Amino acid sequence: MRSTYLDFEKPVAELDSKVDELRALAATGSDIGEEISRIEEKAAQALAELYANLTPWQKTLVARHHQRPHLTDFINALITEFTPLAGDRKFGEDEALVGGFGRFRGESICVIGQEKGATTESRIKHNFGMARPEGYRKAVRLMEMADRFGIPVLSLVDSAGAYPGIGAEERGQAEAIARSTDACLSLGVPNVAIITGEGMSGGAIAITTANRVLMFEHAIYSVISPEAASSILWRDGTKAQEAATSMKITAQDMLRFGVIDSILKEPDGGAHRDPAAMIATTGDAIEQALNDLRNLDPDMIRRQRRQKFLDIGRKLA
Repeated sequence: MRSTYLDFEKPVAELDSKVDELRALAATGSDIGEEISRIEEKAAQALAELYANLTPWQKTLVARHHQRPHLTDFINALITEFTPLAGDRKFGEDEALVGGFGRFRGESICVIGQEKGATTESRIKHNFGMARPEGYRKAVRLMEMADRFGIPVLSLVDSAGAYPGIGAEERGQAEAIARSTDACLSLGVPNVAIITGEGMSGGAIAITTANRVLMFEHAIYSVISPEAASSILWRDGTKAQEAATSMKITAQDMLRFGVIDSILKEPDGGAHRDPAAMIATTGDAIEQALNDLRNLDPDMIRRQRRQKFLDIGRKLA
């Protein structure tokens, strides 16, 4: 099944459509295999060239693509014996932030992340990945449990931000995010965070304050969405593309400023075109990051993490 095309991918869509037409014609007995191969090669080249020169706004659209791998895809492919835990022991369960314990390549691990949902029903269930205070308090509960038993923490981040509803604010959204961020910094076990799509606002920071922060090639990471920044700075929501460029939200910007540690290359055309390959790449990156931290004692892990964040912005990578 082909991925859904974004507006700027129209030239590639036209070539792929031509390939589909020729394949249908070939099924009737026409000898046009060579022509099909030629156009397929042309489409692949056009896709590679297009994705090698994406603008920050185009990367934003790619990061939001609904066919990119979701948290549950990573858990199903990389984590065995996964046992999700529910509730913050204070208010209730938040389906937007999923967390639990399992095994990653034979080793125990705590997994926390936002789930956007893949269907209309699941998107509503998971509130489009926008967590409420109880979600972040659940994250704190899981991190403290992992720390108690010496289990590394893995965070997978993909959210437009924390839920801004009245109920969330009444229940202490800002305080919950702050406590979750503090819990990340206080861990005596290694924690690794990967921004797979959108890493927006405090909703991302709350579980991304880690020893190692990795980012997908076409993901974005920012304090605010380009649309919201456009509305605030220019009083004009149509300047989102300009805002995306000015805000420096791409993985390449984040690496240059020292905000993240490395970039995970995506397949040509984005992670949504080959989710299995992207998940495999992610698994290898997680293993490498955990191996790098394996022999550090709790105090060293805390100092390393603290220094990493103190160094952000002090020098360009």
